[in-house]
Amino acid sequence: MKKIFLIIALFGLVTLLAIGFLSQKDYEPDNQMKLKEKYSKKGKKAVDHSQFSVLQQDFNNPKQVTQACVSCHNMTAHQVMNSNHWNWEREEYVEGRGIVYLGKKNALNNFCIGSHGNEQSCAKCHVGLGYDENGKLFADSSNIDCMVCHDNTGTYVKATEKAGEPVSTLNFNEIAFSSGKPTRSNCGVCHFYGGGGNNVKHGDLEEAMFEPTKEIDVHMGTDGVNMQCVACHKTEQHNIAGKLYSLSSMNRNRAYCEDCHTSTPHADDILNEHNLKVACQTCHIPTYAKANSTKMYWDWSTAGKLKNGEPYHEEDSLGNHTYLSIKGSFEWDRNVKPDYVWFNGTASHYLKGDIINDTTKPLILNKLHGSYADDESKIYPTKIHVAKQPYDPINKMLIQPKLFSEKKGEGAFWKDFDWYKAAEVGMKESGLPFSGKISFLETEMYWPVNHMVSSKENALSCNECHTRSENGRLSKLTDFYLPGRDYNAAVDTGAIIMLILSFLGIVTHSIVRFLSKRKNKGEVNNG
Repeated sequence: MKKIFLIIALFGLVTLLAIGFLSQKDYEPDNQMKLKEKYSKKGKKAVDHSQFSVLQQDFNNPKQVTQACVSCHNMTAHQVMNSNHWNWEREEYVEGRGIVYLGKKNALNNFCIGSHGNEQSCAKCHVGLGYDENGKLFADSSNIDCMVCHDNTGTYVKATEKAGEPVSTLNFNEIAFSSGKPTRSNCGVCHFYGGGGNNVKHGDLEEAMFEPTKEIDVHMGTDGVNMQCVACHKTEQHNIAGKLYSLSSMNRNRAYCEDCHTSTPHADDILNEHNLKVACQTCHIPTYAKANSTKMYWDWSTAGKLKNGEPYHEEDSLGNHTYLSIKGSFEWDRNVKPDYVWFNGTASHYLKGDIINDTTKPLILNKLHGSYADDESKIYPTKIHVAKQPYDPINKMLIQPKLFSEKKGEGAFWKDFDWYKAAEVGMKESGLPFSGKISFLETEMYWPVNHMVSSKENALSCNECHTRSENGRLSKLTDFYLPGRDYNAAVDTGAIIMLILSFLGIVTHSIVRFLSKRKNKGEVNNG
């Protein structure tokens, strides 16, 4: 009897699916066609900067270019100096802390750990032309670096370890003449190389994105729509939409897929309903690090080994560093399946000087908040970067080491390879206590994956999530019932009963109509 019920239920399900399939419209929403048309067109520059008299001078240094820029763009300096890219921090509400200023100055990461005391090196990726540990550039508008974002020649380069100064041999006149909207090159020169090399941090932002194919990213592909970063990361008064959750806590000023695609982009309603709890990226970014490897593990505890008194390095078959004397050991991966987390757009962070209550488990440096029960949460794909980094086991806090210095003898680890001295100097410069003891603690950082979007043909299939396999995409998210993955006797029995009733309803309705039609036909014939 049970087998008969299952056969009837299966037949009913197939019938319903067939009806649904045949009734679907095969179309691409109009808004996607409009997007393709809009971004496929190459815009014309509204201004020819070479015609401005203020630019008809020989520029000997970048500050002269900045002064010429702000003589016309007379509100720009104020806007830039109130932006996140300038201040390296923003006012945020952090759960459990209240209002704080959060950014590179006080939030530690598990890559190069922190910028404080290492500004000469870190400020290569800053929209300023000079930076020191006293923050002098923040009060001087002549230090704004207009060219790093607006150069359209593709030649502008920041010098290595010069606190944000560009290479001195650049043709500043040519660059000033070419100024325009930021391109992928302008954004990527910093964001693709964060952490000390290509694709080290994000996994979905790397040098292949300068000129990607649509196989790498369907939006930015040069053989497709060829969108620039600013198409999604819209800017108002030099504040750019979109948040990096290693340095952001609040769910505001974000860039959403729905801004262009709406919350119902699919022809199939069942797919649109997924948007209630599943982010677009979850299905449309099945893998990241598609072209080049990304760093997945960093072990600082092995740093400092020398050969014949000199630092050395080792690489794998793909050219990725597996060991650097200045940084330690690394593990890389390519074509990575993301981890998946519930995320409501808010996060909390480990800040310099925070006490670590439990050192027996990995310390999450930027906890992403969310759960199935939270109405604001959706499932998001993430890269989880794991590291072992120095901490003070007595004071129970992460160590901000002194890493960079131009010469030996100042305690910088990258010159002296002495963990004790690097910790002592770094903590003193940060105004924090140091016990003299150093251990290494495992930490984790969560990086939401938003780029390297695949076409709809290459999006996740249903059975990659709706499966009982231990390798299912959502196997680690266990706080909700997922059809096809989870078994619940009441739910499954109820579903079978509903299918049987639905099928019986269809059959009954068909029989009644058939009999009614015969009766009406008989009455007509008798009449």
